[in-house]
Amino acid sequence: MSILFTPFSLRGLTLRNRVMMPPMAQYLSTEDGKVNDWHFVHYGTRAVGGVGLIMIEVTAVEPGGRLTPHDLGLWDEEQVLPLAKLVDFLKKQGAAVGVQIGHAGRKAWGEEKGYGHGGLLSSSPLPFEEGWAVPQEMSSQDCAAIVHAFRQAAIRARTAGVDTVEIHAAHGYLLHQFLSPLVNCRTDCYGGNLENRMRLLREVASSVRSVWPANRPVLARLSCTDWAEGGLTIQESVAVAQMLKTENLDLIDCSSGGAVAWALPKAVPGYQVPFAETIRREAKIPTAAVGLISDPLQAESILAQGQADLVDLGRELLRNPYWVLHAAQILGEDIPWPTAYQRAKPVKSA
Repeated sequence: MSILFTPFSLRGLTLRNRVMMPPMAQYLSTEDGKVNDWHFVHYGTRAVGGVGLIMIEVTAVEPGGRLTPHDLGLWDEEQVLPLAKLVDFLKKQGAAVGVQIGHAGRKAWGEEKGYGHGGLLSSSPLPFEEGWAVPQEMSSQDCAAIVHAFRQAAIRARTAGVDTVEIHAAHGYLLHQFLSPLVNCRTDCYGGNLENRMRLLREVASSVRSVWPANRPVLARLSCTDWAEGGLTIQESVAVAQMLKTENLDLIDCSSGGAVAWALPKAVPGYQVPFAETIRREAKIPTAAVGLISDPLQAESILAQGQADLVDLGRELLRNPYWVLHAAQILGEDIPWPTAYQRAKPVKSA
């Protein structure tokens, strides 16, 4: 059997295959941050299509942490039931379900590119780029409040029945703003050396893990490099991953970039896979690889070479929600099809 179609376990959660749908913001929630019909169609189609782990888009831990006014949220009890209905439906299609929880920090949305309900918050008072609002440097009390918000969001996610949560510490959002020396210019215990810069993430990880079931995994998404001189490096990200492992996190979802507007990578197929490989090898923690992965043979090769444990398919799953079913045919695997679609399943030649 191909590795892509072997089950994969994290704690007590077993995925039916190694395909993960990464969190991709849809910007289509209700104005109060609730799941609606769009999410049932969008995520439901991929669950029916055979994805092993569906990670629901970044879901804000407080209103001021949204990227847009139509981001999902888990800052209020009223948001739990709509999410629970979606999660229940996805599980019935055989998918494992996670939700990414995060806070946009200085990149939160507003008519002046940033609002945050009383002002943007960040590690330091540096705007994302020219024309964006200047954020307020967070106090120790602000940091404690953010840790509490992540904890409460995780509790609500648990109530909604998701299998796992992913802590968003990538793409230039709040936790990444503390990690990156390009953004974090603090001189207190949350700034300076890497140990200090990753303090807030450590506190969030510890708090989320403390309220998450022991038999269910907690994931984190990292930007493994800032793609800029003086920014976060892959070796620093290895150290961050090692820290998260000590906090009993279970997998690192390896992305990159986003800390500053002017640092852009040359995106080619598989360009971020080496980050997943390095962290998997050096931090000795499972990883998910992402970055223009689209071909089944490419995905299988990543797993066969030990570069990652899961493969994230983002844009490709937007183009083709039934990618998993087609990949099985290409790799010679006979996997179950949805009962209602059996008549369309290709007949295996003798």
